[in-house]
Amino acid sequence: MKMKKAEFIALSACTMMLTALGIDIMLPVFGEVRKSFHLPENSTATAQIILFFFLGQIAQIFFGILSDRYGRLAILRIGFPLYIAGGVAATYAPNMPVMFAARFVAGVGASAVFMTTIASVRDRFVGDQMAHTMSLILTIFLSTPVFAPFLGLAIAAVASWRMVFITPPMFAVVVFLWSLRLEESLPTEKRTALNRSSIVASVKKVLTNKTFLRYTFITTFLFAALSSWVASSEHIVSGLYKRPDLFAWVFAGIGLLMSFCALTNSRLSKKFGARPTLKWLLVCYTFIALLLLAYTLTYSNPPAMPVCFTAIALLLGINIAIEPNSSALAMEPMGDMAGIASAVYGTLFFFTGASLGALISNLMQTTVLPLVISFCIIGILATLLAFSDNRTKHL
Repeated sequence: MKMKKAEFIALSACTMMLTALGIDIMLPVFGEVRKSFHLPENSTATAQIILFFFLGQIAQIFFGILSDRYGRLAILRIGFPLYIAGGVAATYAPNMPVMFAARFVAGVGASAVFMTTIASVRDRFVGDQMAHTMSLILTIFLSTPVFAPFLGLAIAAVASWRMVFITPPMFAVVVFLWSLRLEESLPTEKRTALNRSSIVASVKKVLTNKTFLRYTFITTFLFAALSSWVASSEHIVSGLYKRPDLFAWVFAGIGLLMSFCALTNSRLSKKFGARPTLKWLLVCYTFIALLLLAYTLTYSNPPAMPVCFTAIALLLGINIAIEPNSSALAMEPMGDMAGIASAVYGTLFFFTGASLGALISNLMQTTVLPLVISFCIIGILATLLAFSDNRTKHL
């Protein structure tokens, strides 16, 4: 029986959920990981577990080229085994270098799954309809930060941190079996030849498209702040604010607001269009970031916990609401190059954004001020980029 739209959205959300689950569920047990590998309590090495997973996303560019030649399903079915194998290897890693290598492999697998999901959505939908569909997918996907930390704590209460780490690959097996019902979205006649000149020409066409670059950079900047928060959230709550008991609640609360904002954006983009919605969301983002910076510099460094985490929740909520619009706007002019365009898009914003996020995280050993400043700089740059698009046609 042919897969209906509702099932496609649910499956797409679950495939993308693998990326979030491969991160969020393990954050609460980083303290146990430090003990297991005899690391100091204030060590930020555990943040590298997240970083190497993100760095694996660089493989998207290769998977994108291959998916345009061999179809989406072939690449999707390569990604799942890599994700599962990397997850199992990380679970039983004897030391941190092996852990990092395994996490990189898992990230490579996640990149194949993530990239083909976006390309499949683009194959089926365009413009505002794509933004609306991606928002629905992200709403389901963003349930992960809400329940994953509590799931991690629940598992850790009855088993070791390794059982927490093995949960994502176990879930991936279930989703992999479900994905066997998925139909190919790229017809044979629309596939591109796998040759050097064709690949170079396609990549050049993508990278010289101003619209694509504009909205890809917006996503990249925003992801830098998001990845920095995700990698450092446990350190910020448990280490800087000395409240490890609140970590799961803080992380889940922020995730819940992010999910609500993604759902709200699906309505806003449908009513007003992706471009106007994105512009004014960025204005709100920059305004909140500037208020947080002013408060931090004037009254309290670090800012009081309620102020800090309320502001971060609002900023990350707006961040995740913007992403479906920026991805739809970046992909809209790509047409029959959806595979390689989504690969370049994903590689740039994941790899570059995560690298910038790692730089921000490394500056936060004793204070959250680098993150607060980064929110402001990112908001200003992204807003300037958005308002440089003066086209009157709404998307």
